[in-house]
Amino acid sequence: MIKYLLRKALGWLAMIVLATNLTYFLANLFLDPKANYIDRRPPVPDAQLNQMLHPYNLDPTVPLLHRWWTWLTDIVLHWNWGYSPVGQSVNDQVGFRVWNSAQLMLGATILACVLGIAIGVYTASRQYRLGDRIWQAISIIAMNTHIVVAAMVVVLGAIAFNNAVGHRIFYVTGSSSIGVTGFFNVLVDKAQHLILPTICLTFISYANYHFTQRSLLLDNINADYVRTARAKGLTKARAIRHHALRTSVIPVTTQVAFAIPGIFTGAVITESIFGWQGMGNYFYVTIAKNDIHGVVATAAFAALMTAVGAVLADILVVIIDPRVRVN
Repeated sequence: MIKYLLRKALGWLAMIVLATNLTYFLANLFLDPKANYIDRRPPVPDAQLNQMLHPYNLDPTVPLLHRWWTWLTDIVLHWNWGYSPVGQSVNDQVGFRVWNSAQLMLGATILACVLGIAIGVYTASRQYRLGDRIWQAISIIAMNTHIVVAAMVVVLGAIAFNNAVGHRIFYVTGSSSIGVTGFFNVLVDKAQHLILPTICLTFISYANYHFTQRSLLLDNINADYVRTARAKGLTKARAIRHHALRTSVIPVTTQVAFAIPGIFTGAVITESIFGWQGMGNYFYVTIAKNDIHGVVATAAFAALMTAVGAVLADILVVIIDPRVRVN
């Protein structure tokens, strides 16, 4: 198992290096850091702009290969991913935003996965009954609800609730309040900011896991090994939980593992609506501001998360299904 994971890790490491360097050249081809200064009045001369960008390794008069080598050696020797055209440290931005995204997206993803699998098991074991039909209707609505609509409903409901109780229980924007001290107070404040976006993301995400799990479980409920387990005296519920579910949950867990890159970088709209400074918002901002180093760092992070997801998927499959062996 260890040798297999090492081989996988080395393969993914090569992919990350290749994808990151390719993104660097593409970003330099399509993004223009000078655009950040184009609206200044009076206009800044080109020569002065080049001088302003030179300390950030963004001077277009310097050959691209030379800039690339400086950028690469700075990462390898100092783990410095560079600076934006206005002098912001990419390391500081990514470090801050990754933690914000992790707080928001991992919680919502775990909730959506657990809820979706649980509902999938419930509805599959009660196929075409009232509970199955009700949950299918709810999940169809959830799948077809845009995040903007879900956010508006949740925000309006939270504002109405705050007004009704005469106190701000739920916060609509931001990831934390300024000036909050003390462990318990910080924990409560973080929860007040997390609840609304977590509800939105869970609602629009769980239905996919529900339908996937329901479909896979229905394929396995009547399998020979499940019928054999029931013939040996197991109840239907126990046979489903201990046998059919163990096989049918593998594709769902793999799906979750490979969703990790999107978890961190895909919630652009959600983070914008709730004023959440995460990686999704950062990816949008770096492109809008022609931040070459920020775009490359985001792409590298997404590639890293893809590799982590792939390795986790392999590990989860081995844990869930003991029949699978790797060499």
